[in-house]
Amino acid sequence: MTTATTDPIPAEALKLGSGAQKYMLGFLVLGAGALGVAALLVPFEHFIRSYVTGFAFALSLSLGALFFVILQHLTRSGWSVTVRRLAEVMAGAVLPLALLYIPVILGMQALYPWAGEGSGDFSAGKQAWLSPTFVIVRAGICFGTWILLSRFYLRNSTRQDESGDVDLSRRMQKFSPVAMILYAITVTLFSFDLLMSLDPHWFSTIYGVYYFSGALLSFFAFVILMVFFLKRSGRLAHAVTVEHYHDLGKQLFGYIVFWAYIAFSQYMLIWYANIPEETQWYLLRQQGGWEDFGMLLLIGHFLLPFLILLPRGMKRKPGVLAAISFWVLLMHMIDLHWLIAPVGHGGASHAYFGLTEILCVAGLTALFLAAIVFKLSGVSLIPSKDPRLPESLAFTNH
Repeated sequence: MTTATTDPIPAEALKLGSGAQKYMLGFLVLGAGALGVAALLVPFEHFIRSYVTGFAFALSLSLGALFFVILQHLTRSGWSVTVRRLAEVMAGAVLPLALLYIPVILGMQALYPWAGEGSGDFSAGKQAWLSPTFVIVRAGICFGTWILLSRFYLRNSTRQDESGDVDLSRRMQKFSPVAMILYAITVTLFSFDLLMSLDPHWFSTIYGVYYFSGALLSFFAFVILMVFFLKRSGRLAHAVTVEHYHDLGKQLFGYIVFWAYIAFSQYMLIWYANIPEETQWYLLRQQGGWEDFGMLLLIGHFLLPFLILLPRGMKRKPGVLAAISFWVLLMHMIDLHWLIAPVGHGGASHAYFGLTEILCVAGLTALFLAAIVFKLSGVSLIPSKDPRLPESLAFTNH
């Protein structure tokens, strides 16, 4: 490992500047307003289901970022240093997301068949596992783990900005194997509780990986958009180059394929086994218009971005990457709606997607952005004294 370097980039290009507070307040107002309008448009049962879609969307961005941060230290990656601070801050936004989980707790009886009185028409073991108290305790453990992990990496990374201490990098590297195991366990458990338990009779051992794959591709899409708009504002002008765009595009392309692989694997294994308790989950999504959503996901979530990003040159065009990233985020939202809307209390046998769903996703994403801007306003946009910064600045694809 090399020694710490001095910052070769003008300081003004590494700060959000005085306009950060204005943007933060704007996102707060937008987020609260969108959620407020959504709550007034429809009955509570419809609103809270749409809220879960928005919450799962925003949480996936933060969890995808946390995985990225852990992985970069675990693999001692150099290319990603100039974009890693954005991921660290996105991961740190899991703290306000923990507070935004409270409406889900309050709406449990309207969402989950297992949450109400006299609803235990399944095994004693599953009844105990899905008791509201136990679910809330597990959620607390999961959020507590994510908050501690994200704070550990962001705190040590920003401390290094001041001290240049190389031992901080070694400390983060040594902890990464443990962090990755904790991450895998908690993300799997929480995805089961939040989403899969909407239908407590159905289960899939690959479901946690399915949600994880969506989190990773949505994170890369989101961070590409963040870099794109920061560079347009004059920031990160020399820190992030077309070479970094290229690698981010490769990561986005790879996780689009990974998502499709996991989605097909789950479908193929369940359909081939032909067990009624399992196949009913897909049967529900192959009627009432939900089959059109499935076809949209096949084409829009996989085939279209796959074909666009396949050529090398497309990954080196910031405008193209930004456009396809926005599209991928839209498809991720549709995917979560397709997972959530048909099942549980108030589940819809006929497909729908309307203003309420858009407002909830937009509102929670705006609140997530407000948290990001708040955290970024006090730190450098890149880890300015990371020992691998020179490697990242000189990075080229071969």
